[in-house]
Amino acid sequence: MIELSAGDVAPNFKGIDQNGDSIELVQFLGKKVVLYFYPKDDTPGCTAQACNLRDNLSVLKTRGIEVVGVSTDSVKSHSKFSSKFELNFSLIADENKEIVEQYGVWGLKKFMGREYVGTNRTTFLIDEKGIVEGIISKPKTKVHAEEILSLLK
Repeated sequence: MIELSAGDVAPNFKGIDQNGDSIELVQFLGKKVVLYFYPKDDTPGCTAQACNLRDNLSVLKTRGIEVVGVSTDSVKSHSKFSSKFELNFSLIADENKEIVEQYGVWGLKKFMGREYVGTNRTTFLIDEKGIVEGIISKPKTKVHAEEILSLLK
């Protein structure tokens, strides 16, 4: 599994979002971007995290931060999730698991004594030049925007 650290060049991701638009890292050069990975659309923790980011997006944008979510769900699933909760940022469908593997967040997980492979909830703050500025492992879903703001230098 790849392990990224602060100071590393962020892998250039490319994918399709819930609106069918192509999204890639190079689009965000000159801006900070929060690339957050989450396990599954429309589950309690993932919904809390997405809604926290939605509700705080204007604060993040005033700090020059764009938000992009990634999960291995389909474009159709992302579209339903985004519409249901009126999400105001892109969600990339990574069904072939290329992006989760590039960022090293696809791996072994444990839940209720069961082990399985899936997306480990992780957030990367990438600076204006495409360098990883900070990483939040296991973010707190209900206060995630605050955690992101605390990474700013």
